[in-house]
Amino acid sequence: MLSEPSATTVRATLPVVGGAIGDITERFYDRLFTAHPELLRDLFNRGNQAAGTQRQALAGSIAAFATYLVEHPDERPDVMLRRIAHKHASLGVAPDQYPVVHRHLFAAIAEVLGDAVTPEVAAAWDEVYWLMANALIAIEARLYAEQGVTAADTWRDWEVVGRVEETADVATFQLRPAAAESGVAGSGGVGSAAAGAPAVPDFRPGQYVSVQVQLPDGARQIRQYSLSAAPGSPLRQISVKRVRGGGPSPDGEVSGHLHAHVREGAVLRLSAPYGDLVLDESDADTPLLLASAGIGVTPMIAMLEQLAAAGHRAPVTVVHADRSPAEHALRADHAAYAGKLPDAAAHFFYERPEQGHPAALTGRVDLAVLPPLEPGTRAYLCGPLPFMREVRAQLIGRGVAPADVHYEVFGPDLWLGQG
Repeated sequence: MLSEPSATTVRATLPVVGGAIGDITERFYDRLFTAHPELLRDLFNRGNQAAGTQRQALAGSIAAFATYLVEHPDERPDVMLRRIAHKHASLGVAPDQYPVVHRHLFAAIAEVLGDAVTPEVAAAWDEVYWLMANALIAIEARLYAEQGVTAADTWRDWEVVGRVEETADVATFQLRPAAAESGVAGSGGVGSAAAGAPAVPDFRPGQYVSVQVQLPDGARQIRQYSLSAAPGSPLRQISVKRVRGGGPSPDGEVSGHLHAHVREGAVLRLSAPYGDLVLDESDADTPLLLASAGIGVTPMIAMLEQLAAAGHRAPVTVVHADRSPAEHALRADHAAYAGKLPDAAAHFFYERPEQGHPAALTGRVDLAVLPPLEPGTRAYLCGPLPFMREVRAQLIGRGVAPADVHYEVFGPDLWLGQG
């Protein structure tokens, strides 16, 4: 892993670099987008850039990776790297983009830290960067190969064949491959094979796709949405919450476009499916807890549907938090799939419950009011970061092993290195 001379230098300079990492990433993005405005227009999330969350995520990932290297010299933070690689693959990130990032990142480091960046310091952090970059390139190459695509050819056209208004702010879009894209990818492939047509990659419950739309100003913005139905159907399904801005965050450009303009007959550009929040193959006889909040329900619906179809017999605890029953997207499916399992219980916590709702399930999620979890429970979480932090802490307090708590974050992952 990190060479001993570089490890010594990184260990000594980590406080300085870590203390300045926010300024470094801000300078880095300014330089990158000045030199390559097309990246902000067509690759990076402009809303996250405006809010500063993408910069926080980059800063966190660099600091977490460097810290891990010096604290665990014989290991690599593969959980963190896989999560980043899945997101990169869903965007079509290519190996030749890493030298571009390197050039502007190290120029930003030199600008912010000045004379503190000696040749030894530069060499040590250069080693850190390329250890991380080359690991990501290798993982992303495997992900592309598994899906039968390349970085330059990850996008496919999908036709909207149905739209369901789940709540005032959530719409479900049902999709099938456009005629030219129909193909088969294994036993769960979508559509029927056409001569010379590319295969449509299958997916695992819990995964997401990137959706690329062209906005009125010509930008091709990309967002990730979990697939909200299990494999096996001839259709794909995504459920999209309209993002309403507040504070520094603007309204969601892509979610707003989908809600306002996309109806049956429209064509959307989708990536192959990615994401590492998936049911483990060893989960068949494992007690599970599926906890979500808000639109974080979407991957849980796919997981529950799959568990019901597979006849999962071990206990399943379903937990969901929302503002009210009316704002609980896919609520009927959530309850129905849990009800099909022989040993499952659903617990819905609402801030504004309807009449007759149990008082113990009003407000924030409190696992203490639920029956004790089975030993060996494996947990899957999706929702806002504060919710997942709180639920994770409660789970660990109830004896769930930290390694058995898995999560998915919508948007920049500000929890990198802590999963």
